[in-house]
Amino acid sequence: MTETVEFLDRGDDRIAYRAVAGEGPTVVWLGGFGSDMDGTKAAALSDWARAQGRAYLRFDYFGHGRSEGDFAKGSITRWRADALAVIDALTEGPLVLVGSSMGGWLACLAALARPERIAGLVLIAPAADFTSALMEPELPDEARLMIEETGVWRRPSQYGEPMPISRVLLEDGARWSILPGPVSIDAPVRILQGKADPDVPWTHALALSQALTGEDQVFSLVVDGDHRLSRPQDLARMIEFVRELAAYGEAGR
Repeated sequence: MTETVEFLDRGDDRIAYRAVAGEGPTVVWLGGFGSDMDGTKAAALSDWARAQGRAYLRFDYFGHGRSEGDFAKGSITRWRADALAVIDALTEGPLVLVGSSMGGWLACLAALARPERIAGLVLIAPAADFTSALMEPELPDEARLMIEETGVWRRPSQYGEPMPISRVLLEDGARWSILPGPVSIDAPVRILQGKADPDVPWTHALALSQALTGEDQVFSLVVDGDHRLSRPQDLARMIEFVRELAAYGEAGR
């Protein structure tokens, strides 16, 4: 069983989402750059939420998945605003934010904007500051030239269509930099990171952990884990972290 796709109006565009009704805290999924709410990890959390009677919300950012908008015109500012819009309009009470890759950065930004709502964060290969720290330094010379001349370069992708990388994305991302910290999030945080991740080095995720001000943290390094962390054992680790923080939030910790 899959939840019905619904839409939240955001001015001229609509944000697609799926929701599971249940007990709180509400678990909110924040996906990665170019991903959508129907990916393996998001779907696994949906199955868990329905089986456990837990409230769960997943959504697609502007230009992603089933949401409207031109992906190439997206930015961290816009996607952060989307996350806050769905949180404010579609949830009540405490939240457990689950962010994957770029979603880990956006989960931190959402937690900083709504600290009173946060029961905990589960961050999977969190790509904080990825535009300036991970993406821009790796751009080939031809990409830099294309961005300078046209404003956008389409990066080849092994997962499908070429990915637009825009000047707007790179310049806007710097506005939301959170490293080297401190990152004033005191809620419990669980980080799941693959040591064999080719996209987000494990040392980058560790730097985020060290920047967080809260003391209730677990950093789990999966030695043979890649960026996706979508194997059955990885999904089980993710769900266990979510279950733990949801139970903490329900108890009012």
